[in-house]
Amino acid sequence: MKTFLVSRTDAIGDVVLTLPVCGQLKQLFPECHVVLLGRTYTQAVAEACPWVDAFLNYDELKQLAAKDQVEAVRAVQADVVLHIFPNKHIAQLAQQAGIALRIGTRNRWFHWLTCNRLISLSRKNSPLHEAQLNMSLLQPLGAPKGMTLSEVARLVQLLPTVPVPPSIQVPLATQQLGQLRVILHPRSRGSAREWGLPNFGELAKLLHQAGHYVFVTGTAAEGEELREWLQEYQPYIAADLTGKLSLPELLAFIATTDGLVAGSTGPLHLAAALGRYALGLYPPIRPMHPGRWAPLGPHAEYIVFDKPGCEDCRSEPAACSCMKALSPVLAFTQIQGWQPLPSVAS
Repeated sequence: MKTFLVSRTDAIGDVVLTLPVCGQLKQLFPECHVVLLGRTYTQAVAEACPWVDAFLNYDELKQLAAKDQVEAVRAVQADVVLHIFPNKHIAQLAQQAGIALRIGTRNRWFHWLTCNRLISLSRKNSPLHEAQLNMSLLQPLGAPKGMTLSEVARLVQLLPTVPVPPSIQVPLATQQLGQLRVILHPRSRGSAREWGLPNFGELAKLLHQAGHYVFVTGTAAEGEELREWLQEYQPYIAADLTGKLSLPELLAFIATTDGLVAGSTGPLHLAAALGRYALGLYPPIRPMHPGRWAPLGPHAEYIVFDKPGCEDCRSEPAACSCMKALSPVLAFTQIQGWQPLPSVAS
């Protein structure tokens, strides 16, 4: 049985878009063992993915003595390491641990010293989606070239691993025909262009007036930032869940709702991977445009201002006119086309 170490040590959304690599490995080698190497805050994503068998915590690994770090990687007994996200330290550890096949991109100088299979890959100028670019690292293993985005999207799957805490459950038993349970995730923690609180507030109002349930999620720190906004729009919000959910619990809660609206941030990709409606709000500027970072899933959607380039927004991201041009009515109209979805239990 082959063991594959898949290294992706960046943000939650990036890890979600790496899951097709793990799924394709299972298709190529049905009996294989897939270990995802990532950061602590992405462990819940790995544990919720049916393609991932184990998780190697990079934050814990770094706390070990240098010799013990090598031994910890060696203990995985990986036959192949795939450096999806280039990391010099991990590349060195994989080489020192004696992993036989070490695959990385040609455009990182340290891969020339630590990898023995190099792939020509330029993310910056590619027209491909991030998930498709990740799949190119599988070429030395016999993976098919040129997979369409829909083919790749079918390999994005997550399942909740815990139930929603009883203290968080909200009264949805009275949901009427056609009523939707919609999460608004206003903040992006700097990972994406933000739509703006007035827009999210107006959308909450429109959804509430149409008879839908509205929930707001975010970290505890984001909850503090949103305090005045939450108070202003409290009549339209069924529950403020900022700071009340761990990542496994957030996954579980998203799986009980119909969909989520956000910029290009982790929760958007989580919702899409859980089979929920996921409405992403994007600028047309490269490389942040949906062609590169759109959510992937059976009900994934996005809206983007039809303006080439958005180059005039580069100097003032917070004042991005292309994001402001996406009206709450436009998002509301898109959501009105959604159908209620059955909950997915852990």
